[in-house]
Amino acid sequence: MRCVNIFACLLILVPGLVWAQTKDDVQEQLRALEERVHVLESEVQTLKAAQAAPTPPTQAPPPPTELPPGQAPAAPTQLPPGAPLTPSSPLPVYGGASAAAKALNPDVSVIGDFIGAGGRNTIRPLPALEMHESEVGLQAIIDPYARGDFFFTFGEQGVDLEEGYITFTSLPGGFVARVGKMRSSFGVVNTLHNHVLPWIDRPVVSEDLVGGEDGIDDAGVSVNRILPVPKGIFLEATGQVFRGDSGDVFSHTRKSDISTVGRLRAYRDLTESTNLDLGLSFARGHNDLGSAYRTQLYDLDTTLRWKPLRRAIYHNFLMRSELIWSEREEPSAVQRAFGFYTASDYRLNRRWTVGGRYDRSGRARNAALTDTGFSGVLTYWPSEFSQLRGQYRFTRYAEGRDANEFLFQFLFVLGAHGAHPF
Repeated sequence: MRCVNIFACLLILVPGLVWAQTKDDVQEQLRALEERVHVLESEVQTLKAAQAAPTPPTQAPPPPTELPPGQAPAAPTQLPPGAPLTPSSPLPVYGGASAAAKALNPDVSVIGDFIGAGGRNTIRPLPALEMHESEVGLQAIIDPYARGDFFFTFGEQGVDLEEGYITFTSLPGGFVARVGKMRSSFGVVNTLHNHVLPWIDRPVVSEDLVGGEDGIDDAGVSVNRILPVPKGIFLEATGQVFRGDSGDVFSHTRKSDISTVGRLRAYRDLTESTNLDLGLSFARGHNDLGSAYRTQLYDLDTTLRWKPLRRAIYHNFLMRSELIWSEREEPSAVQRAFGFYTASDYRLNRRWTVGGRYDRSGRARNAALTDTGFSGVLTYWPSEFSQLRGQYRFTRYAEGRDANEFLFQFLFVLGAHGAHPF
C-alpha cells in the first residue's frame, strides 16, 4: 500500500517539475532574443550615423610609375569567388586577356542548307541528297564610320567568296558607299542569299535571264543615297560599277569591259500594317561573245506586305512579283526575251507558312524558247534558328518535257547572323 501511495505522488509531482523546467527554458530564449534585437538596433543606428557624416574628399591617384623599356606592367590580382571588394582592392579580371581580345573579334555565324529532291527532271536535274551550301558569315563594326561583312560559301564543288565588302556609312552629303565583292542591287531575288529565299529554288526567270543562283555577283563599287521626296515616301537611288564578270550574264575580255547597275526604290506605308515597295532596275555589260556585244537587263519589281504590329509573328502576308526584260546582242540578231514570276506567302501561325509561285520566262540565248511552271511551298519553323521546308514544283520546259519534283530543305543557324535588308 505504501508503494502505491509513493507512485501516486510521483505522478502528481513530475508533470509539475517538467512544466516548470519548460517554462524556464522559454523565458531564457525570450531574453536571448531581446538582447539580440537590442544589438541589431545599435548596429543600425551606427550605420545611419556613418551615412549621415560628410565623406572626406577623395585624393587624386598618384601618377603612374614609368617602367623601364621592355618591362611589362604587372597583371592585376584576381579575387577568389565571393570575396568582397574594398576601396583598396583591385577590380577582378574575368576571363583574363582572352575576354579583352574577344571584343575585337567579328560576329561569326554558320548557316547549313541541306536539300533533297525526288521526282523526274531531265533538263535541270538535282541530286537526291546534297549539302547544298554552308555559309560562314563574319561581320563587325570596324569604327564609327564603317562596317565589314564577309560571307563564304562551302559547297560540294569547293569554297567561294559570295560577298565580302566594307560599307562606309558616314560620307558627306548623305551618301553610303560599299566596296568589295557583292551581289548587285538588280531587282529583289538577285540580292538575296539562298537561306533568305521563301522557296528552295530560284524562279525560272532568274535561271533563264539573270544567271541563276550566282546571279550578278561581282567585284565593284556601290554608292546609294536617300532622295528628298514628299513626306511618307522613302526613295533610294543606287549606282554600281563592277568588273564585268558575272557568270553567263556578263563577261569581260578587256579592263574597259565593265558592267553597270542602277536601281531606284520607292517605299510607302499604306496603313499601320500594310506597305508597298516598288523598284526599277537596269543592268548593262558585255557578254561572252566579245567586247563588241552587250547585254542589257531591265527589271520592275513590286512587293506588298501585310504585317500587323501586334500579331506579325503569328499572321502576315507577302505578295511579290518581278518582270524582267533581256536584250542580248549577237552577230546575227538581238535576242529579246521576257520573263516574270509572281508569288505569295501567308503565315498561318507562329510555326507554319504556306505559299505558291507561278513562273514564265523566255531564254536569253534563244528568246523563242519559253519555260513555264508553278510551285507550292509549306514551311515549318521549329524555332528561330531552324526551318523545314517542302516544295512541289512542276515545270514545262520549251523542249516539250515536263518535270514533276518534290524538294525538301532543312536550314539551321549557328551563331549571330546579322539582319538582311528589308
